[in-house]
Amino acid sequence: MSKEETAIFAGGCFWCMVQPFDSLPGIKKVVSGYTGGHTVNPTYEEVKSHTTGHTEAVKITFDPEVMSYKQLVQIYWQQTDPTDAMGQFQDRGDNYRPVIFVNSPEQRQIAEQSRKALAISEQFDKPIVTKIEDVSPFYPAEDYHQDFYQKNPDVFAQQEAGGREAFIKTHWEKEN
Repeated sequence: MSKEETAIFAGGCFWCMVQPFDSLPGIKKVVSGYTGGHTVNPTYEEVKSHTTGHTEAVKITFDPEVMSYKQLVQIYWQQTDPTDAMGQFQDRGDNYRPVIFVNSPEQRQIAEQSRKALAISEQFDKPIVTKIEDVSPFYPAEDYHQDFYQKNPDVFAQQEAGGREAFIKTHWEKEN
């Protein structure tokens, strides 16, 4: 029987954070949702209004024997601009801030070591500002947000064209 663990990452619009993880080996499911706020079961409209304190995020259920948490963190970095604390690409505001939400001391250690290694690498001219925070309640987003890239490929493509894709090509693909 395979093991299951979860990882929660915020990196801007959750629509754009599902696809990079969705089809990887060991990934059981990726759910778009809201976390890090102070209200119970917020709606998309409430989160967008910046009144709940929530961040759009993805909750990834994975088999650590196939895909390690350390590997997931590395994939996470390569989907984001870790130097932008107030959003990601065209998505601005606290609900789009980049955060790694950790649910154990082991996850915290891995995330902190990875962030430190990224900072030391001098891959970016600006400081690495992605936060590492303890996990808080995660609320799945409304059904129409789930698997958005598959259900709405044209809108998803427009969202990706907002700077994420170009940033990844410039800052990450040269590393691979």
